[in-house]
Amino acid sequence: MMTVRQIERHWDAKTYDRLVSELLTARPEGSLRLGVDRNRPVCGAALAVIRLDELDQSHVKMYSKLIGTIVRAQEADGGWGDLVTTALCLRALFCGQGNGVVIDRGLKYLADMQKTDGIWPHVPIRRMPADPYISALILYELGDQPAFRNAVRLEDATRWFATHEEGMDDDARDLWLRARTRCRLQAPQLQPSLC
Repeated sequence: MMTVRQIERHWDAKTYDRLVSELLTARPEGSLRLGVDRNRPVCGAALAVIRLDELDQSHVKMYSKLIGTIVRAQEADGGWGDLVTTALCLRALFCGQGNGVVIDRGLKYLADMQKTDGIWPHVPIRRMPADPYISALILYELGDQPAFRNAVRLEDATRWFATHEEGMDDDARDLWLRARTRCRLQAPQLQPSLC
């Protein structure tokens, strides 16, 4: 895993693709399916803030620069371009008990993108097919945050996963199981079918 000095070196050199790739190494959310634009500074900033928080290094000078990059990159719709980047940015902003209008707008964006069955599409267009991997990633990153739990239909999402767990591919199922454990997500009791 990367150190503060390594993060600073990549950030200052603007080698965002390498920064993102190295920060994702050996992380549960680091699958090749992640699909973020690794050249965007905001992706590197979000992952770097998450890593600095894990290292208990939120006091370093670079931390506020990275937060500023995330805040300035928020788009007019409240997201950060795609659902994965939005989830990562929100998780970064929640580090250190973050709150405020930027987080509120990001949560509204995720709530608006949530499909009627409770999970999210791969691309930020609601009429696109649901994507269990992207949805599990969103739950993994944010499921432990009370503000997220209040903003989205968490029960619908966990019910969907409980119902479809057996049919998911290995990456999506693994990330869902990690999200469920990390965030203590409980699937609602499923009603037995009346046959």
